[in-house]
Amino acid sequence: MPLRVHGDMVAWASQLAHDELAGPLPRRWAHSQGVAARASSLATVIGQDSGLLRAAAVLHDVGYAPRLATTGFHPLDGARFLRDVHEGDERLVRLVANHSFALLEAEERRLRDVLEAEFPLLEDPLLVDALVYCDMTTTPDGEPTTAQDRVAEIVSRYGADSVVGRFIRRAEPEIFAAVERVEAALAMAQPR
Repeated sequence: MPLRVHGDMVAWASQLAHDELAGPLPRRWAHSQGVAARASSLATVIGQDSGLLRAAAVLHDVGYAPRLATTGFHPLDGARFLRDVHEGDERLVRLVANHSFALLEAEERRLRDVLEAEFPLLEDPLLVDALVYCDMTTTPDGEPTTAQDRVAEIVSRYGADSVVGRFIRRAEPEIFAAVERVEAALAMAQPR
């Protein structure tokens, strides 16, 4: 049954991510928790969609769960799982499917048409940027970092010539721009 109330959505998302990631992929679970913590810090900027952002943050990597990895492309696998098995909120599913410029990685994997057809990009630039910010400023162990260090870590871990390495280098300017936009929004939201 889809959960539409954001408080319930966050609790449901956290439990689901825990169930799928904590056992088989504890480091991925730590990262997801860190991304969700970052999302919590954006409540003043995101407003009424802060629960949606927190739910997407904790679920963004659920497609890495071994039992869900059917295509090997985690945004697509995770979004299909949320849509098909859990009848997840459409905006939540689309955020997970398109997190952190997934369309560029989908292109590298020759899955862009599939991703775009099944999960169109959410038309809420601030919410999309916020999820990029949360993901790209959190280490694999769930600690805060800079977007520059995170991109360098990803390239180092996967290799510059890998699918992920090529994708992240292509996405780098967009990632940095999204992070800058969110940081600017955070600065404007600070009381003076």
